[in-house]
Amino acid sequence: MNKKVIKISPLGDRVLLKPIEEKAGGKTSSGIYLPESAKEDRGSKKAEVVAVGPGRTEDGKLIPPSVKVGQIVLYSWGDTVKSGDQEYVMVRESDILAIIK
Repeated sequence: MNKKVIKISPLGDRVLLKPIEEKAGGKTSSGIYLPESAKEDRGSKKAEVVAVGPGRTEDGKLIPPSVKVGQIVLYSWGDTVKSGDQEYVMVRESDILAIIK
């Protein structure tokens, strides 16, 4: 991971993600050819966690998030945020579908 300082600190149960660009077109390792239109996927997207908020509060107790900086996750959607020349996506932890191991 790049050790670049992020000037955005998520609040609550929000998570800052750096989208991972998927190659469109070409051939997969299993031999399946993907068309250029494959990049127009409207489903889940892959990203790296770059910052995590402190968590959410339930019944007066702080519930820490289950994701950590550096993990690769699948997310459904989020708000695009720019910091310098880099684009990030801000999501709630509940918008993260899975952690890729």
